[in-house]
Amino acid sequence: MQERAERELKEKSVTVRRGQGERSMAALIRGSRNLLPRWNKHVAPTFGPSRSMASKTPVGFIGLGNMGRPMAKNLLRNGYPVIATDVFPESRKELQDLGAQVFDTPADVAEKADRILTMLPSSPNVIEVYTGANGILKKVKKGTLLIDSSTIDPAVSREMAVAAEKMGAVFMDAPVSGGVGAASLAKLTFMVGGPKEEYQAAQELLTCMGANVVYCGAVGTGQAAKICNNMLLAIGMIGTAETMNLGIRLGLDPKLLAQILNMSSGRCWSSDSYNPVPGVMEGVPSGNNYQGGFGTTLMAKVRDALPLSVALPSRTCFLYCDWLTAPTPPVVFPDVFLLLSCLDVFFCLGGGADYFPSV
Repeated sequence: MQERAERELKEKSVTVRRGQGERSMAALIRGSRNLLPRWNKHVAPTFGPSRSMASKTPVGFIGLGNMGRPMAKNLLRNGYPVIATDVFPESRKELQDLGAQVFDTPADVAEKADRILTMLPSSPNVIEVYTGANGILKKVKKGTLLIDSSTIDPAVSREMAVAAEKMGAVFMDAPVSGGVGAASLAKLTFMVGGPKEEYQAAQELLTCMGANVVYCGAVGTGQAAKICNNMLLAIGMIGTAETMNLGIRLGLDPKLLAQILNMSSGRCWSSDSYNPVPGVMEGVPSGNNYQGGFGTTLMAKVRDALPLSVALPSRTCFLYCDWLTAPTPPVVFPDVFLLLSCLDVFFCLGGGADYFPSV
């Protein structure tokens, strides 16, 4: 009798330990799944199919230009199946070769995905992609989350939100800061506007493409934050270009001047990360004959989105827009350094005392 009792007690003990082991293993698996997306951000990029991809629903991506292409690639790297389209077949082909499904129109993408990101050049492009004959809203499914990372007029974002709501979808604006380099490294900053209850779902995707994701408020506030950032950047670039030109004319070596500025109170992003003077920095447009980077037309378009008449930003936008009418307009906005290096540039452009930089 005693031996039987001891045997039963031993069997129960083994069962308990086995059960604890099974529960521990299940917890470990759950924990590893939770860690997987974060782990993926730090491994070498791979684009092939993976087990993690099977557990994630497809994400639509429309607009595979300089910014959209690396953003879509980062979604693939993080295990999301991507369904994409672009007006240029070669852009579609590049992403298709990396494992994405590609279609001809935004409507085709909307039919297949219930989470869609757009990255487009301007407000008219956004309106066409969402509401055009082959637009997203022609085939969008109820409950679809639409995230627009284009830099556009906040009023257009609000219009798209209303149109999406009528179709049972949710629209959020999430413009970015950081440029092509940050997009490639998944280090963008996203400024998000939209329903607070949808923010977490948007954040899940945006953290695959950016280092900072900030909720700004209702639809349109993300665009408002982006406009403010771009205005300060535009002003800073002109100030940096003027300062570097002045120093060069006074006999200073531009590299030395940049070094001094960047350890002094005049330091800014345009001076230490995007210096507009050729030969001062590598890996920036000024070091590559002003090729690549943020286009002057994109900087100038912010004028159309300004909701208020504010003196310095308005003059700055006016200047960028006017430069685009020059015989040789700047391609990227650091190219303003070359224009400002001409003493008569303002008079050549029909300006003079009324131009802000001449005050």
